[in-house]
Amino acid sequence: MQSVENIPPRAPSRWPMALAFSFSAVALLAVGVLAWRAPFETACVIDALVFLLLMLLVALYRRTVAASLPRQLLKAGALQDAIFNSANFSCIATDAQGVIQIFNVGAERMLGYAASDVVDKLTPAGISDAQEIVARAAALSAELDTVITPGVEALVFKATRGIEDIYELTYIRNDGSRFPAIVSVTALRDAQSKVIGYLLIGTDNTARKQVEAEQALLDQRLREQQAYTRSLVETNNAELKKARLVAEKANRAKSEFLSSMSHELRTPLNAVLGFAQLMASDVPPPTVPQQRSIEQILKGGWYLLRLINEILDLAMIESGKVTLSQEAMSLLDVLQDCQAMIAPQAEKRGISLHFPRCGEAYFVHADRTRVKQVMINLLSNAIKYNQGGGSVTVDCSQRGAKVRVSVRDSGAGLDAGQVAQLFQPFNRLGQENSTEEGTGIGLVVTKQLIELMGGTIGVDSTVGVGTTFWFELAATNAPALMLGDGDALPQVQEAQESQRTLLYVEDNPANLALVEQLIARRSDLKLLTAIDAHLGIDLARTYQPDVILMDINLPGISGYGALHILHDDPLTKHIPVMALSANAVPRDIEKGLEAGFFRYLTKPIKVVEFMDALDVALHHAAAHGLADDTHAVR
Repeated sequence: MQSVENIPPRAPSRWPMALAFSFSAVALLAVGVLAWRAPFETACVIDALVFLLLMLLVALYRRTVAASLPRQLLKAGALQDAIFNSANFSCIATDAQGVIQIFNVGAERMLGYAASDVVDKLTPAGISDAQEIVARAAALSAELDTVITPGVEALVFKATRGIEDIYELTYIRNDGSRFPAIVSVTALRDAQSKVIGYLLIGTDNTARKQVEAEQALLDQRLREQQAYTRSLVETNNAELKKARLVAEKANRAKSEFLSSMSHELRTPLNAVLGFAQLMASDVPPPTVPQQRSIEQILKGGWYLLRLINEILDLAMIESGKVTLSQEAMSLLDVLQDCQAMIAPQAEKRGISLHFPRCGEAYFVHADRTRVKQVMINLLSNAIKYNQGGGSVTVDCSQRGAKVRVSVRDSGAGLDAGQVAQLFQPFNRLGQENSTEEGTGIGLVVTKQLIELMGGTIGVDSTVGVGTTFWFELAATNAPALMLGDGDALPQVQEAQESQRTLLYVEDNPANLALVEQLIARRSDLKLLTAIDAHLGIDLARTYQPDVILMDINLPGISGYGALHILHDDPLTKHIPVMALSANAVPRDIEKGLEAGFFRYLTKPIKVVEFMDALDVALHHAAAHGLADDTHAVR
């Protein structure tokens, strides 16, 4: 394959950089256009982000060109190598007659040709749909009032005359298959402005075409549903309610579409952040003014990435994709974890933290991971909008069948008008121009999560005194074992010399304690525990347990993700993995067994069922030559 080093010594040195910026701008414009298929408010936000990124790109390009960096720096830099070695887009350069001279890795991957198959042999017209080229030549001839010949001329005519040219074209692979591509064409000129070749940058448009087709189908279904709804309004109110539910389901589908745009939104932003970081680490280093500009780009880019993540998080909740595993959990355990996580942020700002000290555990029926997410959000806000030397106090109390958690700060407080505007997306209550970064989405996500768990959230605030955010969740008892009539816990036995190993992956300390009590009654077993999937996978690879007991909703990697990793690893694929989850509806059980869990047990733990399933798993391990089966039966 032709490489960058084969470019003649006197070739212009700025076009690779112009290529990178042009491609980023094209990707951003595409995102901006697609955004208008989302709800109006979301589209406005995304287009605002796209506009800001375009401005940043223009500023960065002007700054870089003005600095007149040496050609050898661009040639040797990682940026140029990354462009020409990227497998994500095709980069085809031709000579003045249109014969291909450069055919990058992306072009080889997309089109199935080796560079040696096309360099000095074919033109871009030879790998494109002939009928489309004929139609393009005719359209350009009519548009520009001149005769344009089908072939290379039709592909590069505008670029030759300095006209920006981006069009859609069907490429034909080496095996004869076809795919749609977005192609950007640029004329390459020497120092005397003479055209010496052409650069064609292409991206595979198949995925976007599929999304557009799906969106068009969705829009059609929405239009049909709206017409159907209007007819129902005139006939039957009961039927109208049913139709409204169907329409809401369709709206959730639009939210799912927004979630699927994650890749489209992150790709151009990733390019901006990646190239800016490459420039910041260049050798020799950028000048001081350049470094300041790069720092501003990076600061804005990371902020925009956080905003995109929170928007997508909100879209996931609205589309119903957030799964909850609600069970008895100790608030004290969660608060201790949150205190350790938030303490460095508070110390940096001189804020003192006050948490309940080894008091009542206060068990609630909720999802432990989501409760921790809510607490971290409220604590971060309490620290961020506090005053220097202030304090943050966390309290817990039980009110009948509810447990209330409150987070009180000593900040400036909110007036009645500001309190009324809380929990509104993108509303920062006048903090938009402050030095504190924020998105105005965190509290919205917090409220939705609390309500999904059947709780309520509120706020009390006094100007000049501070603000208290609180939420309430259903109180419950500590996790307990379930015994049927006539059943009894096994007697504690003395440990045997030869023991089998059970690995339990669970982030809820109360559930860990229950299983520890059960396994302590098994003389043939010893227990290993892990609080997340990452640690559990490492322990499984290291200790080769006979059986693994896995919670489903774990922080980071879920139980399903951990199961997939364990089954794909030759070291652990033979180990039977049993699920133990609070998700107990039949569909959850069916889904777990289909995913490959050996057994699917539900919480609260039923002692007899648990012990029987454990015995079956141990027998299975022994039958496959994984352990001595003599200890599998109690």
